[in-house]
Amino acid sequence: MAPIRVAVIGASGRVGHEVVKAVCLDPETQLVGAVESKTPVDYLVLPDGFRTVPFSSDLEQIILRCHPEVLVDFTVAPVTVPAAMIALKHKVNLVIGTTGLKQDEMTQIDNLAKEQGVGVVLAPNFALGAIIMTHLSKIAAKYFDYAEIIELHHHLKVDAPSGTSIKTAMAIAEGRNGKPAGHMPEQKDTESRGKMVNGVPIHSVRLPGILARQEVRFGTAGQTLSIIHDTTSRECYMPGVLLAIKEVINRKGLIFGLDTLLGL
Repeated sequence: MAPIRVAVIGASGRVGHEVVKAVCLDPETQLVGAVESKTPVDYLVLPDGFRTVPFSSDLEQIILRCHPEVLVDFTVAPVTVPAAMIALKHKVNLVIGTTGLKQDEMTQIDNLAKEQGVGVVLAPNFALGAIIMTHLSKIAAKYFDYAEIIELHHHLKVDAPSGTSIKTAMAIAEGRNGKPAGHMPEQKDTESRGKMVNGVPIHSVRLPGILARQEVRFGTAGQTLSIIHDTTSRECYMPGVLLAIKEVINRKGLIFGLDTLLGL
């Protein structure tokens, strides 16, 4: 079976660089093109130091020239949405790691993907440990009335709360199955209590020296439970990215989160 043809947008970025390496190392995938906002050269040299692929700031040109089956995008929302429209127009499947997309933008992507008969995997986090953390939080929510999330990221992350923390709050609310969160007494300074998402306060920290960390802390009478996930290297996202690339070509429409692909 021929390897899946992949193009990467944002190929020179911190995560994009890791995606390029991962795609090149996996025998089931093949990097055929790369896109970046500024490209000083016409070809991107691959990790082996010998092979090259076309490199351009023009996504449509790369699609028409290289014929990728999947486009991987780890950029920013203002770039992702128009790029998704171009890719879907040409029936290219999408794997998106960009966070901060609005609900109407995700709906637009979903509708066009279904219309074109292609798949989109959009995940706020591709680290398998983070997906399991969210799944465990959903299970724990059934037994604890109180929960809070503390998420820490590097200072260059533009969105807060993080997409992962929002998805975790949604999972906690789902795990409660309609049961309201525990009652908290009225507090004067509500701003210091974090952003409330689905009844769960989320506290965001942005500092240099941090990559990513999330703690979900549950509490009830006489005990607490903490579920923590630390990201120490962007390599941790690559197994999830490769899984999404291999699965998305068999899907139609938008899938939000890797939990569906993992059967959670």
